[in-house]
Amino acid sequence: MELRQLRYFVAVAEELNFGRAAERLLIAGPSLSQQIKALERDLGVRLFDRDRRSVSLTPAGSALLPHIRAVLERADDVRNRAARLSGSEAVRLGYVSWLPPDLVSRVSTVAQLHIDAWVAPSHTQAARVSAGGLDLAVCWVCTDDLERRGLNARLLGADRLYAVATGTDPGDVRAQDTSVLVSDDTASWLSWNVYAERLAHETGARAVRIPDSGITGSGFFDHVRRSPRPIVDSPKGRNVSLPPDLVKRPLITPRVYWTWSLVWRRDEDRSAVLAAVDALTDGVGDLGIHDPEAWLPEDDPHRR
Repeated sequence: MELRQLRYFVAVAEELNFGRAAERLLIAGPSLSQQIKALERDLGVRLFDRDRRSVSLTPAGSALLPHIRAVLERADDVRNRAARLSGSEAVRLGYVSWLPPDLVSRVSTVAQLHIDAWVAPSHTQAARVSAGGLDLAVCWVCTDDLERRGLNARLLGADRLYAVATGTDPGDVRAQDTSVLVSDDTASWLSWNVYAERLAHETGARAVRIPDSGITGSGFFDHVRRSPRPIVDSPKGRNVSLPPDLVKRPLITPRVYWTWSLVWRRDEDRSAVLAAVDALTDGVGDLGIHDPEAWLPEDDPHRR
């Protein structure tokens, strides 16, 4: 049994989809499946019930999930304590699905950056920074998150969102003529749900609640095929190729943006962490989010 297998188990448990978990972990799907089977052999229990259409935790998997999360947190703590004892404390950074391509080079002269292997949703990463499990995280946050968790945020990236539709028309589509999905799976999609509901409320897009986790990947494409309206794509879906029967359509009136914040604790006083914040955010600019036609939620920390 290896720590990476435990991290793989947590990812699949959170996504309940091997394809999405593999995308999140940046590994091949067959490799992930093999590692989960090896873990099940080592533990002597079946962790997931799976068929061609669905994945679910077995009773044993559900019972072990909180204990495995605790093991991973303890392993991170041991690694961090050892780094402090050796005099080479690293700056620990977590993320959701996106990182700047030149991330490491930006901080190489000011800090030893450790990118955490536990890829998790925005609300989870923000909570880990607040609790001290991470020093920094790249995630989506609103001002309420920052106040409640005692965090600071600086703009690090921004994605202009588009809609996905059936047919061949790649033309612009108004936000009010689109739908945006809201998932019942709040463990994985809480931050997206908050954003999506505000997008619907403020722009007139139609919020559509779904019982599955089809915000990205093949599940998302199936929702698009059944929808009479184009559906807004989430930033986490950017790494999946678009099927040939679907088309991207730019969102206009307004142009819709999703921001990526770099967050850290307000009481942080370690020079390496603060230097990393400055190095990562220096020269980022506004990335188009302050254009008169741009839209951000009212409580986005980077909205003017």
